[in-house]
Amino acid sequence: MEVVVGTAAVLRADAGVPFGAGAPQSAPTVPPGAPSIADVLVLLRSVPLAADGAGLIDQMRGLEDLKCLAGARQADTAVAFDLSQRREQAAAGVPADEQGAAVWAQIALARRESPARGSRLLGMAKTLKGMPHTFRAFRSGLLNEWRVTLIVKETICLTPEDRAGVDEELAADAGTLDGAGDRAIIAAVRAAAYRRDPASVAQRAARAVAERTVSLRPAPDTMAYLTALLPVAQGVAAYAALTRDADSLRTSGDERSRGQVMADSLVERVTGTPGGISGVQIQLVMTDRTFLQADAEPARLPGYGITPAAWARNTALSNPAASGIDGVAGQRDLEVWVRRLYTAPATGELVAMDSKARLVPAGLKRFLQIRDDTCRTPYCDAPIRHHDHIIPWHDDGSTSTGNGQGLCETCNHTKETPGWTAKPVPGPRHTVATTTPTGHTYHSTAPPLPSSGLAGTRSRRSQQRCFALARATP
Repeated sequence: MEVVVGTAAVLRADAGVPFGAGAPQSAPTVPPGAPSIADVLVLLRSVPLAADGAGLIDQMRGLEDLKCLAGARQADTAVAFDLSQRREQAAAGVPADEQGAAVWAQIALARRESPARGSRLLGMAKTLKGMPHTFRAFRSGLLNEWRVTLIVKETICLTPEDRAGVDEELAADAGTLDGAGDRAIIAAVRAAAYRRDPASVAQRAARAVAERTVSLRPAPDTMAYLTALLPVAQGVAAYAALTRDADSLRTSGDERSRGQVMADSLVERVTGTPGGISGVQIQLVMTDRTFLQADAEPARLPGYGITPAAWARNTALSNPAASGIDGVAGQRDLEVWVRRLYTAPATGELVAMDSKARLVPAGLKRFLQIRDDTCRTPYCDAPIRHHDHIIPWHDDGSTSTGNGQGLCETCNHTKETPGWTAKPVPGPRHTVATTTPTGHTYHSTAPPLPSSGLAGTRSRRSQQRCFALARATP
């Protein structure tokens, strides 16, 4: 378990960052015969490694400066692209408040990043245009992209004028931050920001309470990080209560470690059930051989990822102790439901199912959730929130597995932006081709199900999957 206490600052492309502060007013003209990025890459690949240690370190530093310069050029390019897209949309009659929609999604795809990250990158690029000292330090290699992000994040609550004042005070391009670590940079920027506008900094801290949330992400060895972002007083109080109870139980002779007692107590208090499992579907997917014949083929748990075969089998067939939770009081056996899913014998693709309804029915939603696992947009691994028609219903798109995909809310809304198109592509596994307004096409293929990689070496019979639903008995 992991509990994080603090505040979160969100930098988005549309988060009130004034567009145009220092932004180029027209796309730069490329002179005839100028080298392209491809030429630079070819030249870089041809540079041999240095012959001695000192030369290798010099090359390492030079490559780091090159990375910073490339990052700064990407920021310039992102702002120029945003401006060009807004002009095209304005010429097409798009209302002013809708111009620039989904530009960050195209930037994310080009940079092989998630859409959320693309929005932050565009927002940072716009902000940097009004911070010339920080931007010059970035281009020269005095600051890398991560530390530039820290500076922008700590000044995002200021007005453009105050942000420029902080930039002038820090004068990062003069080397004032050279050699400083992340914490030192954050402290210096916060102090300068507070001197410029203490009210805005205080308001930001007050608004941070609204950003409290709980998230879940996978950890190694079939574990998970349950993270709570809380106001500091609540976080300290929750941790103190868990610590106090753990110390009391340990004093009474409980053999579990202090951390184990705290983790178990947290789960039991949140779920209200000893052992923490209370009538929920876990949608554990495994092959028939893993489930019934002790095969070693790993299983897949939606929302987590790949799990060992033995762990999956024990979770589906036994009580919580079989899954490695020892010493938990009040353990109860689980009632297990198994739904059989069938796949094509050669490809491992789930057998299709269709519906005549316009809205995706519950069974088809469950099917898409199992097949796609996470959002199908390339580089986006957010949880599935929308079950989408690839070809829209109003364009005669069917409600079927072939024309369905799982998307997060942001990516589904992005897909509806003018200029974006998508279509299914024939292939061994379900594939979707998404085309952006600039004409670039990106392909997304459904992740393989357990054992699908071995389909060609197994017998040609239809491979059966087991969909185990574990729930606590009354």
